[in-house]
Amino acid sequence: MTETLLQIASRYAAAHADGKGLASTPFAGISIIRETAPSALQFAISKPLVALVLQGAKRVAVGATSFDLGAGDSLVISSDVPTVSQITRATAAVPYLSLVVELDPIVIEGLVVEMGAAPYVPSQPLRVEPAERDVSDAALRLLRLIDRPSSASILQSQVLRELHYWLLAGRHGGAIRALGMADSHAQRIGRAVAIIRADYAKPLRVDRLAKAAGMSHSAFHLHFRSITSLTPLQFQKQLRLIEARRTMLADGASIATASHRVGYESVTQFTREYCRLFGMPPGRDMREAKRRVESAA
Repeated sequence: MTETLLQIASRYAAAHADGKGLASTPFAGISIIRETAPSALQFAISKPLVALVLQGAKRVAVGATSFDLGAGDSLVISSDVPTVSQITRATAAVPYLSLVVELDPIVIEGLVVEMGAAPYVPSQPLRVEPAERDVSDAALRLLRLIDRPSSASILQSQVLRELHYWLLAGRHGGAIRALGMADSHAQRIGRAVAIIRADYAKPLRVDRLAKAAGMSHSAFHLHFRSITSLTPLQFQKQLRLIEARRTMLADGASIATASHRVGYESVTQFTREYCRLFGMPPGRDMREAKRRVESAA
């Protein structure tokens, strides 16, 4: 019997998921999320991606707008925006499973040129729609290549390109298209975002970011906020705080070590801003996280 997308993803994730429920695949930008219980709130500034929910349920919010996703739904995040998410339905017997594919702007740009003019929706960075059959079929063929490395080396890029094509041709196409429009505001701000992501622990130089985007300071601030919903400084601050939290959770780093590692000179300022974003000071947050882990064991 031919395995379905759910069966292949479930089998692979059960064997390869790490302690955080992330199962990386041999293909760059492709991963499977597996959770065996409802989660606490999860904060992130995600790169543009599509997530196909295969089992269980999740809630994702951007600002005051929230979406509930279940099996058969697809989520597209088409720009670098801060999200708050939570797994709402998952058990050890029926875990939450989703396939996550980071969107490739270079592939999208080539497809947009070939597909020709079509409308796009620059004001909707997060969308939820039922997953389309063509997208799921391409995702299934991509995962099947994991067990066929000699074939994967030849076919991987073709199947991934086809997956992007069906996304552009389908319900999410309007939201994704701006990523592939040459010299669009989304592309230009994306260059600045890449710099902040790479150098988030260093002092923010807006002149460098505006130059990378090819914009004046005023235009840069305007378009950066319209695309990411944050100012450049707020974007950097959230990246720092999210990375510091990850460091404390994953590596057991102290509050002082984590805060200095991400660029804070003052632990007091770090604690104040951490509490503002996560709703509690870092020490209490770590104790709560430890309690959740122990109660789930």
